[in-house]
Order: sequence, then C-alpha cells, then structure tokens
Amino acid sequence: MRSHSRRNFIKGVGASLGASLLFSPFYDSIANAAPGKKPKRLLIFFTMGTAPEVWKPKSVSGETPTFSEATSPLEQVKEHIVMLDGLPSASPGNNHGSADGITGMGYYSSGPYGLISVDQFILEKLKPATPFPSLLLGADTSGGKTGFYKNNNLVPIGSPMSAYSTVFSGVGPTTPIPNDTSAEDRLRRRKSILDNLKGEITTLKGNLGSEQKYKLDLHLESLRQIEQRLSTAIPGGGGPGGGGCSVPTAPSGDMSNAMKANQLHLDIIVGSFACDITRIAAIQWGSDQMMNVNLPEIGLADEEHNGLIHGNDPGHVKLIKLEKWLHEQFVGVIKKLKELPEADGSGSLLDNTLVAWCRDMGDAPAHTQNEMKFVLASGNGGYLKTSPGGRFIQSKERHERVLLSLCDAMGVTDYAGFGDPALSAKSPLPGLAAT
Repeated sequence: MRSHSRRNFIKGVGASLGASLLFSPFYDSIANAAPGKKPKRLLIFFTMGTAPEVWKPKSVSGETPTFSEATSPLEQVKEHIVMLDGLPSASPGNNHGSADGITGMGYYSSGPYGLISVDQFILEKLKPATPFPSLLLGADTSGGKTGFYKNNNLVPIGSPMSAYSTVFSGVGPTTPIPNDTSAEDRLRRRKSILDNLKGEITTLKGNLGSEQKYKLDLHLESLRQIEQRLSTAIPGGGGPGGGGCSVPTAPSGDMSNAMKANQLHLDIIVGSFACDITRIAAIQWGSDQMMNVNLPEIGLADEEHNGLIHGNDPGHVKLIKLEKWLHEQFVGVIKKLKELPEADGSGSLLDNTLVAWCRDMGDAPAHTQNEMKFVLASGNGGYLKTSPGGRFIQSKERHERVLLSLCDAMGVTDYAGFGDPALSAKSPLPGLAAT
C-alpha cells in the first residue's frame, strides 16, 4: 500500500479552500497519533498530596486492592479504575511549590523545555476542534500555586458563574448571515460545506497507510462533532450537541464555599464534554499551600494544609474524612460520564474519556515526591487495562511515565518538549494501556 508523505497528504487535503481553512490547524496536532484505543477527552482532577497510610489499600491480592476508608468510594466504580503508587518524581525533595506533579519537571525550570503541564502539552499538539480548546476551573487557588503550567503558573477560572457564562452563553449560531434570515438555511449551508469536505477527504483513504488513515479518521471525527452541534443548534434541535447534551442549570447556592463551588465546576465540565464544547478539562482543588474546607454535612471545617495534613489530627481522622469526600466527587464525575450517551451512539461519555486524579506530592506530611500517586479511570473498551475488582500497580518507574501515558492515550506520541529531557525511558508506563 502506498504511503503518502505528510506534505503530499496536506497538499491533497488542501485542494479546497474550505478544507484548508478547516483542517490546517490540525495537521501538526495529529502527526504523531497512533492507532489504538484512544479517548476523545481528558479530565485532570488535581489535589494536594495525602498521607500514604491513608491512601494505600488495606491489602492487595495480585493487582486487586482492598480499599482503605479514605478511598472506599472507589469500590462503586472499581471496574473502571487503576491506582498507581510508588513512582518517584525527578526531584523528590523539592518541597512545596514544585511543579513536578503534572509537568515532570521540578524547580529546575530553566532547562531546554521550560515548564508545561501535560494538559497544555496535549493541547498544543492536538489543537482540538472545539469552541474551547481546554477548560481549567478551580476555586480557592489564590493562596499558592496550581499544578498547571505553560511556562508560567496558570490560574483557573474560580467563579462557577463566570465559568458557566463563559462556556455556555455562546452555544449555537447567533451571528446573522446577510440575506439569509432562516436558521434552517444557515444550517444547510454550513452542513453542505462539511459534507463536501468529508467526501473529498474520504477519497484519499485508499492511498494512505494505516497510521495516516487513523489521523484522517480523527479529522473526520472532528467534522462529525461539528456537524452534530450545528444540526441541533436550530430551534427544536434538542440541545447544542445531541446525545447526552443539555446545558446544565445555572450555578446557585453558596459559591463562597470553595468545596461547593468546585462541585458546580465539575457539573460544568461534564456539560461541556457532553456538548463537545471542550475535550481537555481540569479542575484544581485549592493550591499547593491551602484549601479551605467547609463541609458541614460531614462535620468538617478546617484548612487542608496546616490543619489536616500538618495539624493536630491523630490518626489522620479529619484528613480521612476529607479524602473520602474528595473520592466521592471523583467517583461522582465518573458516574455522570457513564450515564450520558455519546451523540454518535458509541457508548457513554466515560467510554471515550480518560479521567486522571493527579497530586502535587506523594507524601504530603513529609513534603516528598518519592511515592507519587494516581487514580486513573476509563470506560468500557477505553484506554486503560482494567479488571472487575480494580487494579493497583506499585512501580518504581518515574512518575513522568504516567503523564506520558496520558499523552499516548490522547494520540500524542512525540514527547519532545515535555518533562525531563534527561529521562531515559521516555515512553508510557508499561501495563497501563489495554492491548
């Protein structure tokens, strides 16, 4: 089978003005994508570290964990999750404010790559065809640093009302086209362009190798998602994105409570996924220095860093309460994604999403990154190799390799420019991906 060069591929696709305008931003983004079980979306759930004795399973049989009290909510979605522990960072003694968590780099940010967190790296590579390329939300982050970087530390949208109006206020076409007052006419005109491009691009398939076909399919999938948003943007269309898409109810309640505000942020993220408004999202819980905890329903009011991690908390009783509550939020997102259908009928949103709980430290009381911890989740036929009872993986590989697995999951396999340039094993962590 003949395999076209990338230049010829682009030249062929760019034969039409419409194709070049719509597709040109994506050629570099998928140049390194590889066939396999790839999700459409990535959600990063980012918190402070925890006490290892609180988080670790009570026991492990093979790879099947018996969850601790703090992690017990994971039992509800155990068939979807993989827990990882023991992975050291590049600079395990960097202490507070180290950027290692999801950048793979510590304080030595003057290296050739600078600092970029894995979400931003994937975003640069993929340039997804969505109204919002990425969405970073999080309340109560002003007291320190977040885990997200693009050279400088990134500050998320803190207000649920701001996030809601930013994400959902512009859903659907609102700009009138001269001499065309019919919404149906506008839709037909825009859909016909997409249909013509699909036909033109599809003709190239017979001359492409398997990897280039996969890249082409990613482009066509982006077109299909755009078309579906257009087809439901007219009155009576049933919502902006079809499938499980419905604009969430506007946030209400006490949004000065950071914990409650982040619950609202999670609903906004799920809604933005369902409506294909974004495919890369992240939520930050507090900062590296503080998170004000006010959860009267579980009798907990304190500050996470000084009060729960380093305060007078014998047996980490209060920290266990907080961790259990955070695990409930993590599980809640997984359940919501599992309940919502894809617009194209390809299963649930969870089946096409990778959810990653990442932390800034592995052992927060000791201020070290010797044992970085992750919880990953995906749906049926997703990227992860899973088992009915859940999986627990203990590894001494560098934690950056888990971050490279997130890249690989999203179809990014050229890792130059990310993480530690001195890392010899610049490849995803073995045993994570389904084969």
